Amino acid sequence: MNQVAHQLELNLPVSFIQEDGKVVAYTPALDISTAGKDEAEAKQRFGELVTIFFKDLIENNTVDAVLSDLGWHKGQAAWNPPVISQQSVNVRVPVTT
Repeated sequence: MNQVAHQLELNLPVSFIQEDGKVVAYTPALDISTAGKDEAEAKQRFGELVTIFFKDLIENNTVDAVLSDLGWHKGQAAWNPPVISQQSVNVRVPVTT
């Protein structure tokens, strides 16, 4: 098993979505989500999930493959997440009448 030599501090974009009385925390940078009873719990669980996600990548020796597939770029010292912007876009969709 690989040992973690150091920790990297990341600033990830996270969307908090109200859904069925819960709050879902989702990041497109890792394509993962979790939920909690409120935003504070969702945020806490999200941090735990990211830690588990990266530990799993390290244990399975898949860091490079998975992060590359998610659009991350390897810098000289560390991986950098993709730049993600969020905008509202007006679209017209068909509906039944």
